[in-house]
Amino acid sequence: MLATDDYPTHQIRQPDTETTTPRVLTIISTVLEKLVARNDRLVEVLREQLDGLNFNGSSAWLGKSLHAFDGVRAPNISITKYLERIYKYTNCSPSCFVVGYVFIDRLAHKHPDSLVISLNVHRLLVASVMVASKILDDAHYNNAFFARVGGVSNAELNRLELELLFLLDFGVTVSSRVFESYCFHLEREMLKNGGGQKVERGISPVAIDDATEISVEDTQCCSSPQAVD
Repeated sequence: MLATDDYPTHQIRQPDTETTTPRVLTIISTVLEKLVARNDRLVEVLREQLDGLNFNGSSAWLGKSLHAFDGVRAPNISITKYLERIYKYTNCSPSCFVVGYVFIDRLAHKHPDSLVISLNVHRLLVASVMVASKILDDAHYNNAFFARVGGVSNAELNRLELELLFLLDFGVTVSSRVFESYCFHLEREMLKNGGGQKVERGISPVAIDDATEISVEDTQCCSSPQAVD
């Protein structure tokens, strides 16, 4: 999928304003990394157990609801770096990342047989944050720009957006009460990790000019994915 070595330097035009990574990105990254690590271990243990029983199609037990978001292998770019990249180039408000996290959590509860794992978490993130930005931010980039930043083709991101909306039954409304409850949850996670600061809730857009393109590799769910370089 996404590879850290696929960041060309000759096409980049850096933002004029230095961006500071919001604290909420760090804690969301930490929470998701723990979730993905746990689920990856669970998948591996169950696969080994089923292989030991000579069960044909050892992944058949895993739900297919999130299959559209799967890549062939885990990307080389970390969740932390991926979220930082989305924030840097799209200027989504910090609130978008909280709401994107809400969407992923809703998917996990609506489709408990389909796990958030290293093969799908990046695509889930870029689709979720993009949808959140359309709901929350007065100004936002289009799908083509998000696709470029996220390292997927425009056609794939369009499809992932629809997949996400249908899996959520178009339940993308997040009330202020729900939003605050997730902020408090993330703040408690901050405390567990030695921090005591509050999650950013405001919107602070800063204009940018361009984003470095990254390429997509080993895409399972698209025929002939278009790589950008």
